[in-house]
Amino acid sequence: MISQFEAAAISAAATVECVSRSASALAAAVGRIAGGRIAIAEPLDLPPELFAELRLMPGVVTARSKQELATCDVGITDAFAGVARTGSVCVTVDSDYGGAISLLSRLHVAVVSADTIVERPADLFNRNCLGGKALQRNFVFITGPSATADMGPLVRGVHGPHKLHVVILE
Repeated sequence: MISQFEAAAISAAATVECVSRSASALAAAVGRIAGGRIAIAEPLDLPPELFAELRLMPGVVTARSKQELATCDVGITDAFAGVARTGSVCVTVDSDYGGAISLLSRLHVAVVSADTIVERPADLFNRNCLGGKALQRNFVFITGPSATADMGPLVRGVHGPHKLHVVILE
């Protein structure tokens, strides 16, 4: 399902990278694409120690006001699931400013565990899928960077990040 997820995410204009499940591999992946001011949401579904090295990166912002978050270049969140058919990640929006961090920065980095990628969006609404997490929280499906063609040609970044980078932990 990882290859199906990756192909669908790329077709939705996201970038995808698979790395080993370690703090150093995650920090190296983020370091290759991120710079400037970085906001990191506390992970809900991944072990916090995986994000420990990210917090040591230059430019990490710890303030949580929407004004501070709106000036960040990069927002990093965990995703409790991925959807293979659509290349979407599922991000909880009502915990530790996860919603603001995923929407306000120019680049959103979503970190998802390979073993939480499901085939279809509907799978998430089965109480036996991933412990019923999708039935217990407020979340959004994020499929590629923000894009709109409301007023003519396609424009990215109007209602959210200009870029989405998904890091899959294997």
